[in-house]
Amino acid sequence: MAQQYIVKQRGKLLEFLFTNLEGWSKKKIKQRLQGSGITVNSEVTTKHDFIVSIDDIITVGVVQRAGTSTPLNNKLEIIYQDKDIIAINKPAGLLSVGTTQENKRHTLALLRTQLSRVKKGNSSHLKLWPVHRLDRDTSGILLFATSKEIRESVMSNWGVSEKIYLAIVKGTPSEPTGTITQPLRLDETEYRMHVGEHPDAKSAITHYKVKESKERRSLLEVKIETGRQHQIRAHMAWLGHSIIGDERYGTKGGRMGLHAMKLTIIHPKTKNTLSFEVDAPRDFYALLDI
Repeated sequence: MAQQYIVKQRGKLLEFLFTNLEGWSKKKIKQRLQGSGITVNSEVTTKHDFIVSIDDIITVGVVQRAGTSTPLNNKLEIIYQDKDIIAINKPAGLLSVGTTQENKRHTLALLRTQLSRVKKGNSSHLKLWPVHRLDRDTSGILLFATSKEIRESVMSNWGVSEKIYLAIVKGTPSEPTGTITQPLRLDETEYRMHVGEHPDAKSAITHYKVKESKERRSLLEVKIETGRQHQIRAHMAWLGHSIIGDERYGTKGGRMGLHAMKLTIIHPKTKNTLSFEVDAPRDFYALLDI
């Protein structure tokens, strides 16, 4: 039977659960959270650092909703593969890498399992290293290396790589094109970026171009020169046009309107320029018309 709790003090969801679920081990609480067994105001969340506010209603003991973004039969779409690097099309709602030993349903684990199955009679899993990460609710191109050395080689040229996203935002920017150069600083307590000058802030550069506008929302093409955590999300919120569905920097919604569309890198071995591109799924574009 589901149990409900009312939040009395703003803070992190996991800390709230540790305090209020008496008799529960921390391991069990984390497993229940990662298994989509907890809702905040009737919305399933699996984020341990999710911020809850006063009077939020926490429900424990719910069944995972249908329509999860995890790929059918745990099979990921591979868009490029050679002996050094693998690029996949990550669906929204899936972690790039697991945050705990108990969480096995993340992109890295699924890809290792998927590729290992190809080798019949060999139960060992292929070793992979993530070159970069995408937020859980961001879809699109995610790159992996087959060794630490290959990963480091790709990362050594990461500053000259091209990273282009599609974003659906609230409203329409006053200028059809623009560049945001506000520095970013990570708040470790609330796990969010603060925008603006600060001794601890790091430089961040985001270019955007309006591709299509509707009455309440717009589709943007966004190019980032730097790769700060939550960079696009924080910068667009600062501009006054938060990403649709971004509950951390904007408002809650269905899926988040952010998709990693194109990635261009220098191949670690051949030194040739290699470009990957994948269009956003239909549920992403559907956000524009809501």
